[in-house]
Amino acid sequence: MKKQVCKNLLIAFGLTFLMAGCQDKKKEDIKEQQRPNIVFIMADDHAYQALSAYGHPVSKLAPTPNIDRIANAGIRFDNSFVTNSLCGPSRAAMLTGKFGHINGFSYNGQTFDGNQPTWPKMLKQAGYQTAVVGKWHIGHTPEGIDFDFWKILNDQGEYYNPEIITKDTTEVVEGYATDLTTDYSINWLDKQRDKSKPFALMIHHKAPHRNQMPALRHTQMYENTKFPMPETYFDDYKNRTAAAEQKMNIYRDMYEGHDLKMTVAVGSDSLRYDRWPNHFQRMTEAQRTAWNNAYRKRNDDMNAANFTEKEMAEWKYQRYVQDYCATIASVDEGVGRVLDYLEKEGLTDNTLIVYTSDQGFFVGEHGWFDKRFMYEESFRTPLLMQFPGKIKNNSVATEMVQNIDLAPTFLEYAGLPVPEDIQGVSLKGITAGEKEEDDWRKSLYYHYYEFPGFHSVKRHYGVRNERYKLIHFYNNIDEWEFYDLDKDHNETNNLINNEAYAAQIAEMKEELKRLMEFYKEPPIEEWKDVKLGRTRKVPNMIPEKKH
Repeated sequence: MKKQVCKNLLIAFGLTFLMAGCQDKKKEDIKEQQRPNIVFIMADDHAYQALSAYGHPVSKLAPTPNIDRIANAGIRFDNSFVTNSLCGPSRAAMLTGKFGHINGFSYNGQTFDGNQPTWPKMLKQAGYQTAVVGKWHIGHTPEGIDFDFWKILNDQGEYYNPEIITKDTTEVVEGYATDLTTDYSINWLDKQRDKSKPFALMIHHKAPHRNQMPALRHTQMYENTKFPMPETYFDDYKNRTAAAEQKMNIYRDMYEGHDLKMTVAVGSDSLRYDRWPNHFQRMTEAQRTAWNNAYRKRNDDMNAANFTEKEMAEWKYQRYVQDYCATIASVDEGVGRVLDYLEKEGLTDNTLIVYTSDQGFFVGEHGWFDKRFMYEESFRTPLLMQFPGKIKNNSVATEMVQNIDLAPTFLEYAGLPVPEDIQGVSLKGITAGEKEEDDWRKSLYYHYYEFPGFHSVKRHYGVRNERYKLIHFYNNIDEWEFYDLDKDHNETNNLINNEAYAAQIAEMKEELKRLMEFYKEPPIEEWKDVKLGRTRKVPNMIPEKKH
C-alpha cells in the first residue's frame, strides 16, 4: 500500500513537473514571438526626390504609393544622412554602426570583415533568425556574419537574368532582379523560416542603381511624362573646382548606349557606346525584342530630330529621369507585396519595418547623376519606419540622423544592449516621441575617399549643422567650400572667402576638428597620399542565349 502511495505521489509530482516545464516552454515561446521582427528594406541609389512621401516635384509625377504606406503608418525622417555616399561604405556603416575608418571599409573594392560585430550577428546570437536577400556588394559572400539564410546578387548585380549566389550554388536565374529579390524574400518568410522565432530580414534591392533598366512592364511608364528640370541643371560650377572637374554629368558623361539606351540611327536597334554590354547581352531574345520595341519609336524620333546641343542635353535629362523613376516602380511594387504578406499573416503589429537607400542620388541637380559629393542630394537619404503601437502614424522627425544610427536602433528594438564602441545612436527614442531635440546631435561628420576613381570626385570631408556646411577637398587639391543652407539650398554660392561669414567658418572648422577627434578619424595627412586598390575580384557569368 505504501509503495502504491509513493508511486502515485511520484507520478503526480512528475506530471506537475512536466506540466510546469511545458508551461515554462510555452512562456518562452510566447516571449520569443513577442520580440519584434525586423524587416529592413533598402534600395540602391533611391533619391529622396523620387520618393513621394517627401513631396518633391519629381515624385509628384512618379509616385511611390507602397513605400509611402510605411511613412503613413509610421515616421518619416526629413534629415537622414550618410557617413560616405558610396554603396559599399554605406552598407558597412549600417551593419556596424561605425564609420569606415573604424569598420575597415572606406571605398568600393575593399572586402568587408564579417568577423567583426554587426547587428545581424548579435541578433542571431540572441535567438533571432537572420536572412539577407538581394544586393550585398561588400564582398563576394557574407562571410563571417553567419546569416541563417542568404541569397544574393553577384557584386553589383544585373537587372536581367542575374547571377544568384547561395551557400551551395552560383547560377544565372531568368527574371528581373527586383522581382526575384521580392520573390525570394517572401518565400523565405512563408516557407523557410522557423515561425516560432523572431526574425530579422534584410531585403536589399539593386534598383535603381546605374544603368536604370526598368522591368519590361515599366519601360514605357513615363515615356510621355515631362519631368521638371532642376534650376541648377546647367550649373557653371563657379568657385567650385571639385564640382567643375567631376565626370558625372548627364549630358557629357553618361554613356549614350549603356545609360541612355540611345541607338545609332533611325531604324536601328544597335546601341551607341556601351562600356558594359553584358547588361543587354544577357537578355533572352524575347526580353531584348520587347525592350527594343519599347524604345524604338522614341529613339527614332530622337535620331531624326536634329537637336541643338542644349536641346540634346534636355532630352538626355528626360530619358534619364524617365528610366530612373520607371526602375523605382518595381521596387515600390515589391515593397507593397511584402507589406501585404505581413498583413495577411498577422505579422505587421509585431514587426519594425524600415525603408531606406544606401545613400542619396542626384536627379539632374548640378547636371549630375550618381552621388559621392557631400552636397545635399547625395548626402541626404530617405528613411521611413513603421511599428504599430510603438511609432505614431504620420510622424515626422527633423533631427539630423545618420546611417550609423540604424545598427543601435535595431539592437535596442530587439531588447539587446548597444556595445559602447558603436558610434551611432539609437533612433528608438525619436521614433517613440521620447527624445527631446535638445538632447540630440547638432552636427554631422562626412568623409569620401574614392579618388582617383569613377566619376573623378575629389576626396573630401566635412561638417554640416542645421544651417551651415563646411567641406575640405584634398589629395590632389586643397580647397575649402562653405555654404549657408538657409540662403543657398542649391549650394552654388561658395562663401569660403566671404568676410561676413568669417566667424561662422571658424566655428565650423573647430566643430569639424572636434568631430574628427570624437569619431577617432586619423589625421587627414594619413589619408592624403593613400593609394586605393581593389582587394577582391568578382567573376561575371554571361548566360547562354535561350531560344
